[in-house]
Amino acid sequence: MRKYLAGCVAILMAASFAASALAADNAAEKKDLFTVITLQGLPCGEVVSITTRGDNDHVASCKDGNRYHVFLNPQGRVVVQKQ
Repeated sequence: MRKYLAGCVAILMAASFAASALAADNAAEKKDLFTVITLQGLPCGEVVSITTRGDNDHVASCKDGNRYHVFLNPQGRVVVQKQ
């Protein structure tokens, strides 16, 4: 029984560390998208959620209610479109 409990604790700890790493990545991604949106001269305030459509293809929802589709076009340039 102790081995079983120790295994459960180890799994929970690993899941906790993985969740922390994902949260840090998500926070960095939100900051990056906010920067891209702001550099385009568009209002945002803060990116509060991200929906990923694919590689380099996201929809960012901002604190002020704006939503932006941020992606790379076929020429490799960043495009930000208001949704």
